[in-house]
Amino acid sequence: MARTPSYMLELGTPVPPFSLPDTNNKIISDKDFAGKPLLVLFICNHCPFVIHVRNQLATLAKEYTSKGVAVLAINSNDVANYPDDAPEKMKIEKEKAGYTFPYLFDETQAVAKSFKAACTPDIYLFDKDHRLVYRGQLDDSRPSNQVPVTGKDLRAALDAVLASERVTSEQKPSLGCNIKWKPGHEPKY
Repeated sequence: MARTPSYMLELGTPVPPFSLPDTNNKIISDKDFAGKPLLVLFICNHCPFVIHVRNQLATLAKEYTSKGVAVLAINSNDVANYPDDAPEKMKIEKEKAGYTFPYLFDETQAVAKSFKAACTPDIYLFDKDHRLVYRGQLDDSRPSNQVPVTGKDLRAALDAVLASERVTSEQKPSLGCNIKWKPGHEPKY
């Protein structure tokens, strides 16, 4: 399994605009979450790194949504070559994983490129003004390292945002499978 680190988009970057369909074909936009902290997760169905943390993602999302954080996930993988990530299978994965947040499909991969997303999971937390305050790992756990999945790094950032405190700039990149780009569409970050 390939280990691709996140690109680490510059802190303070405004949320890149997006408008994408969810698993019920409802269009979800960044504007739907104005005035709320926004957690954007780039994930997919088949990645072993995402599968490893998906229970924590579901738990964390339920917990922080109840505290006023908007949470959503985006799948940008090439479904022609990775059919396990197709929208109809995203709907099944959402239910199976217990995701209560919108799971969006980025068919053109333009949204992933606007976020400079590189891997799954790739995690971005924006404050209530939709400025990037955290991008990086969920925690130190990986599928093969026996470290428990706690979400401690992301939880610390979320707690700081909710307390109107500064999020530490010492952030570790996420690590996961590379986004499965369509042939000829690989970004040059």
